[in-house]
This record gives sequence, C-alpha cells and structure tokens, in this order.
Amino acid sequence: MQEEASTYLEALRGQSRSVNTERTYASRLALYLTWCDERGLDWTDPGFENLLRFRDWLVSTPLPPRGAKPPVRPRFRKDSSADAVLVTMTEFLRFGVGRNWVPARVADSLSQPRHLRFLPADFETGEGGRFRQVQTRTLRFKTGEPGIECFTPEQVQLMIRLARNARDRFMVVLMRATGMRIGETLGMRREDIHLLADSRVLGCHVRGPHVHVHRRRDNVNGALAKSHRSRVIPVTDEVADHYREYQWERDGVREAAESDMVFVNLYRAPLGRPMSYPNAKQVFDRLGKWAEIVARPHMLCHTAATEWVAEGVPLDVVQALLGQVSPSSLKPYLHTSDKRKREAVERVAAGAR
Repeated sequence: MQEEASTYLEALRGQSRSVNTERTYASRLALYLTWCDERGLDWTDPGFENLLRFRDWLVSTPLPPRGAKPPVRPRFRKDSSADAVLVTMTEFLRFGVGRNWVPARVADSLSQPRHLRFLPADFETGEGGRFRQVQTRTLRFKTGEPGIECFTPEQVQLMIRLARNARDRFMVVLMRATGMRIGETLGMRREDIHLLADSRVLGCHVRGPHVHVHRRRDNVNGALAKSHRSRVIPVTDEVADHYREYQWERDGVREAAESDMVFVNLYRAPLGRPMSYPNAKQVFDRLGKWAEIVARPHMLCHTAATEWVAEGVPLDVVQALLGQVSPSSLKPYLHTSDKRKREAVERVAAGAR
C-alpha cells in the first residue's frame, strides 16, 4: 500500500500542488491506511460499514499530546479536520479505481446523486435538466463556514518584540504587511525585493518600494507559491527597515552570500541553506510559546486580508494583493464583527432621531 500511496502523491505533484499540500495529504492517507492495517482490513475494499467506523473513529479517538506533558483534557479532532481526511480518502480510493487497485463498487458507494433545487441565475441546466444532478459524498461531516484564525495587532507586535533575530522579525513584518503565504515567502529571492523609490535601474518600472511574488518550481527548499500568476505587492517603510536590519545580520554569515534566496539558515548548520517549511514552523512555534498564543504562518495572511477588508479596501484590490483567482475566495474574510454590527445599528438609530 506504500507504493500505491506514493503513486497517488506523485500524481498530486504532477498537478502542481504545493509541498505543504502533498505533506498534508500524506498524513491523511497514513491515518486511513494505518487504521485499516491495524484491524486487518483490505484498504482497497474494507466494506462500507467499516468506512463508517473509520469516520466515527476520526472524531472519537483522542489525539496524541503535543508535548511531553499530557494535557489536562484530551483533545479530539474537529469535524472539519475529520471531513478533510474523508475527502482525501475518497479521492485516493477513486484514484485507485482508475489504476485497477480498487473495485469500482467501492468508489460508487462513496457518492450519491443529489438534485440541485436552487441555481445561480446564469447556470445552464443542460438538456432535460441533466446538469441539476450532481454527485455528493456519502461519508462526510456537516461543517459550518470555517473560522478564520487571525492575530490581533498587539499579538503581532508582541511576536516582533519576542523574535530573537532580525531574520525572524523581518519574516513576521513582511508576511503581516503583504499577506503573503509561507510558500511564497520562503520562495522569495533577493532579486524579488525592490525597495527603491524608483526601480528602473533594476529593470523594473513599478513605482515605489515593492516585492515581486513568482511561482518557481526549481526552489531548492521546495517552497512553492500557491498562485500560478506573478504579482507585485507594495511594501511600507517598516518592511524596508526590517529588511535592512536582516541584511546587516545576514552579511555576517559568510556562507549565506552563496544563496540568492531571501530566507536562509544563519544560526545552525548547514549555514546559508534556504529555510524550509519545518524551519519556518519552528520559528512560529517558538514565538507562539513565548507569547503564550497559537501562532501559525497562515494566520498572518488571514490577518492582513481581514484588516484590509475591515478598513474598506475594495475587494478587487484585496483579491489582487492576495493573488486570488476567484472573488469567492474572499468570502471567509467578509465576516462582520459584533462591534461593527452594533455601530451600524446605533448609527442608523441616531440618524432616525
């Protein structure tokens, strides 16, 4: 089964999925395959009742402790996380049908027809309404709109203060100011950073300090930008100041001069090697521990996007800054706080007096 899982993950790589996505899918597959193996079940044809047991197991089995000290209360997998595992399992088994590993009836049992009652105005139903019939998963959890994890401004400033070196401070400041994802950040090269008021001497006609975001598949650290489209993001003086501090720190490490990647190892061997995803996660784990908060890289992207929307930045501009292809991708950021709802009601009430 290891060979089949590797083949599936290689197919994902061929679809230009990011390293993070591949790693996440691998861990989900491991859950399913290990569960079957421990119970002596054939993962290619475990039977629908056993798949139901696997679904229930995902949310009823306590998660392993995060540290050496066991938690006071056991942690359980959220419905949304468990549903993501079921999505991967279902895709894997359907993939297996095409490779003759999995009987077609197994994949057939994982979906059922559903008739769409309400359609968008421009939706083409097809001859006889045939496009109203879609296939939905039979194994799933009902999950609400996923919440967006954000930092408060005070938490961001606390992480910047707690960071022990200029590189980590620059990473936090850059991601917070630009909304860049961690794959985009780790994939940056020094040629992508233009901090002059006029960059024409660099062959770039974009005015003002800015950074370029490119999707490159040859990054030695495996970092990959999510969007296929290159984009430009303006940056502030704060970003420029922190970058200069980081450059001064980096210049003191001779091995770093050989790399054109922006973020490199400066404090542990091998010196000068581009930072990897695990390296960046360790940075945020440390900052979160010191600040006594949950700290994950993607939260900086969410923080930037949420605050842009809250400040009234036009949605097409937010979409361009984030490199989102579809406007619907902004939906999670359009939530309204209780404070803003109360202000709206009170403003209308005041005007009616």
